[in-house]
Amino acid sequence: MTKKTIKNIGVFTSGGDSPGMNAAIRAVVRTALYYGVKVTGILRGYDGMISGDFVPMERKSVANIIQRGGTVLKTARSDEFRSSEGRKKAFEKLKLNNIDALVAIGGDGTFTGANIFYNEFKVPVIGLPGTIDNDLLGTDFTIGYDTAINTVIDAVDKIRDTAESHDRLFIVEVMGRDSGLIALRSGIGTGAEAILIPETKTDIKALLARLEMSRKDKSSKIIIVAEGDDAGGAFEIARRVKDKFPLIDTRVSVLGHIQRGGAPSCMDRVLASRLGVAAVESLIEGKTGEMIGIVHGKIHFTPFGQAIKHNTDVNKELLKIVEILSL
Repeated sequence: MTKKTIKNIGVFTSGGDSPGMNAAIRAVVRTALYYGVKVTGILRGYDGMISGDFVPMERKSVANIIQRGGTVLKTARSDEFRSSEGRKKAFEKLKLNNIDALVAIGGDGTFTGANIFYNEFKVPVIGLPGTIDNDLLGTDFTIGYDTAINTVIDAVDKIRDTAESHDRLFIVEVMGRDSGLIALRSGIGTGAEAILIPETKTDIKALLARLEMSRKDKSSKIIIVAEGDDAGGAFEIARRVKDKFPLIDTRVSVLGHIQRGGAPSCMDRVLASRLGVAAVESLIEGKTGEMIGIVHGKIHFTPFGQAIKHNTDVNKELLKIVEILSL
């Protein structure tokens, strides 16, 4: 595939939003224009593709968005796109608007759809990993992960201030239904006494024993719990603690969707910019059906089918750090 083959790239965001998506959109648009390729923004992900909700993108379309959280192209999850009829509608709308390649920014659901769509209609597509969970294979970090863990750290630092004032135990629940990577890194970064994640079996008895050993010092304590932890989440952990230690002042704080929002960090802005440029260049060079990531500081391509197999291997060094520093 030569450079002249690609004339109009459609760019869209899909699934959960993540900080840095706007930086990625900006990079895709400006890189395409640099190479003389038109760019069309597709609003609301696959739903917008099916309904033909398209907008032409120019340099000014992406001015002053690099610092903004969320996504200017909006995002949605599409049940209709899961059907062959829905995907056919999407293809017809792309063809009608002369869109001959796609850049998909999202996570595993986005790439699953993109993979099926490419196999059915052969529209070239490259994926950018936009998810706060950092659970895609083929990249050291996903767009939005760094911002999300720093948001957690900022929130937990504030929670610890009030915990210190009242000698309280705070159990803080963070996002991570299938992945505990937000909990793991933010827990280390905030000096949490325990970190509970889906990838490891939660030993409630060991947790209670640790609290028993340390409760006499009457200092504040923070436990970080990923929402997908097998013990049942923060409220269940709090219930078990209260049953064992009714005199411990125990509170629960669920951080929720604040982890998705906010201005992206410098790391996420640079990561998104690098990947956006590489996405357009790779389409021009003839690549398709792959996710672009950064591995050991270099651009790396991973077929969609491999990228969406969740990264379930937890860094054993980080787990050891947790064990050592939580004493």
